[in-house]
Amino acid sequence: MIEKIIYLESVDLTEFFGVNNSKIEILKNKFPKLKITARGDWIKVSGESNEVADFEEKITTLIEYYHKFNVLKEDVILELLSGKTGVPENVDNLILYGVNGRPIKARTENQRKLVLSFETNDLLFAIGPAGSGKTYTSIALAVKSLKQKIVKRIILSRPAVEAGEKLGFLPGDMKEKIDPYLQPLYDALMDMIPAIKLKEYMENGTIQIAPLAFMRGRTLNNAIVILDEAQNTTTNQLKMFLTRMGDNAKFIVNGDITQIDLPNPQNSGLVQAMNILKEIKGIERIDFTIKDIVRHKLVQDIVDAYQTISQVS
Repeated sequence: MIEKIIYLESVDLTEFFGVNNSKIEILKNKFPKLKITARGDWIKVSGESNEVADFEEKITTLIEYYHKFNVLKEDVILELLSGKTGVPENVDNLILYGVNGRPIKARTENQRKLVLSFETNDLLFAIGPAGSGKTYTSIALAVKSLKQKIVKRIILSRPAVEAGEKLGFLPGDMKEKIDPYLQPLYDALMDMIPAIKLKEYMENGTIQIAPLAFMRGRTLNNAIVILDEAQNTTTNQLKMFLTRMGDNAKFIVNGDITQIDLPNPQNSGLVQAMNILKEIKGIERIDFTIKDIVRHKLVQDIVDAYQTISQVS
């Protein structure tokens, strides 16, 4: 007889054990000769060595499945324990599986272009209207790279430019003042990474979200770095950001040049950068259009209406 303790790292225990340990009961029925106890973030198993080894192998398979798909349903457990793969059917244009196993995929032609360009270029400019999936697709690519251990970090940033609002009038310390600007980035991450894992990543620095000013002086190695709302950077700010690129790093710069909130829109660093860097190999630009907007169906019409007014004026 031997005893083994198996630790469950970065696992949502409610999802893994089930309500009232219902999923542990499935394991107990599958291995009736073993004594199985679930406590906190570990499972203790005791019995004959060959049975314990088989149990440990099956638990490892369940953990790997959970980390890939972020969900572990009872029917999947039964499939995996019986030696089947439990893998969902193929999903066209899949990037990765998000929270609760929801497939996150490239939904439009230009989103698919961004995915393909990411494979062959180290610096991408994704330009287009709000709601076209620039930021969401970029973050999905970054999370996929992190899960595949291609990079060690994800760094997300955006300039804290005031779109008609004043930071000084917001309550709280600097972090609390800045967080509202960064909320869209948090929202995307929460769609893709289970809460317990995301908290761990944020605490240990694997995922960093910071205002653009915090990039100064850094060299960003082994990372996917995404700059959002880049139309609101000055020339010097964007130059500073782009020159942070280190070894094994990919940068994605997202922006909408029709929504520049700088005092002088003609001085947007994004507009200038796209002109002076367009001939450099390894840099790609993807132009999103209103056809790529994947929010409410009215958003396309709203953007189109404003563009029409702009052209007339």
